[in-house]
Amino acid sequence: MALIVQKYGGTSVGTPERIKNVARRVAKFKAQGHDIVVVVSAMSGETNRLIALAKEIQANPDPRELDVIVSTGEQVTIGLLAMALKEQGVDAKSYTGGQVKILTDSTHTKARIQSIDDEAMRADLNAGRVVIVAGFQGVDPEGNITTLGRGGSDTSGVALAAALKADECQIYTDVDGVYTTDPRVVPEAKKLKTITFEEMLEMASLGSKVLQIRSVEFAGKYNVKLRVLSSFQEEGEGTLITFEEDPNMEKPVVSGIAFNRDEARINVTGVPDKPGIAYQILGPVSDANIDVDMIIQNVGKDGTTDFSFTVPKPDLARTIKVLEGVQAHIGAAQIDGDDKICKISIVGVGMRSHVGVAATMFRTLAEEGINIQMISTSEIKISVIVDEKYLELAVRVLHKAFGLDKG
Repeated sequence: MALIVQKYGGTSVGTPERIKNVARRVAKFKAQGHDIVVVVSAMSGETNRLIALAKEIQANPDPRELDVIVSTGEQVTIGLLAMALKEQGVDAKSYTGGQVKILTDSTHTKARIQSIDDEAMRADLNAGRVVIVAGFQGVDPEGNITTLGRGGSDTSGVALAAALKADECQIYTDVDGVYTTDPRVVPEAKKLKTITFEEMLEMASLGSKVLQIRSVEFAGKYNVKLRVLSSFQEEGEGTLITFEEDPNMEKPVVSGIAFNRDEARINVTGVPDKPGIAYQILGPVSDANIDVDMIIQNVGKDGTTDFSFTVPKPDLARTIKVLEGVQAHIGAAQIDGDDKICKISIVGVGMRSHVGVAATMFRTLAEEGINIQMISTSEIKISVIVDEKYLELAVRVLHKAFGLDKG
């Protein structure tokens, strides 16, 4: 039988009754003879509640102490799930990240995993127990509690699967798999039976909220087989994330459409058209620890050029402030921003062997009168920036144009 790591998110363990449902599901897998390691998040809303408590005491909470506080959310869930399994007659043992031990660096609130000690977990599995591990957390070399950042429980699950060389890592969420796009925007969206790691990585990075991007990167690095399933459905195979394309199947040109409402555009106009100007603009932004996504530099005219790029929407005001601080130095005529934009991306490994994909995308948007402000491409994706008011229309017409509604 298989060694399976199962990860359950906050909504899956949001109430005592849901925790009992998870216990029943885990017990069913155990009865089939599988070895099971379960990774859980805090109950839905709990992490936000703990952060709010901390901010009532300290406006900008001390990162070390904040990690101490927020890590308790998962600690409650692992204890409750262990008790629920014992009520089902299944022997189980819970572990915090520090007890495992999941060793991380010392970057509080966004630590990165360095190593995992699997000895205690293997001993429990050999003794027939279900092992339950708190997601989202670890411990640094000095013994301080650390957390992995929002969505870190996905990363915990994949990392444990890698360390244990598990046969599969199952991510249970409130959706039953990966869809061609968000069904709330396009009701005709179809669930994908499989998706390649490359496609899932692009989808996660471009705005798909099904899996946290760090967990997908970790899975790719350590060749962990991932499957996304719903914790609210008893049956179903979900979506398998694979590392190789099926040679027996004709891959569709486009597998899915992702979108992101959380970007803003910065325009730096009238800067001198000279070598190094891109660095002079983006260097201070990088030094301020602000992520830059899409970049466009226009063809120079009369010795000047215009430079545009996108940043996370919450960083818009800070980015403008940073650039205003160097405006005289870089010689920019004007600096402004626009947060009424969105990014829409088509993704598919089939794009490698098909021509005309970009033309189809651009023609489809043009026919709806949707203006493209910026374009970015890679081997398996094309992203565009458009006015946010066109987001749902654009996703719907592109979904249809590439035949994704046909399944």
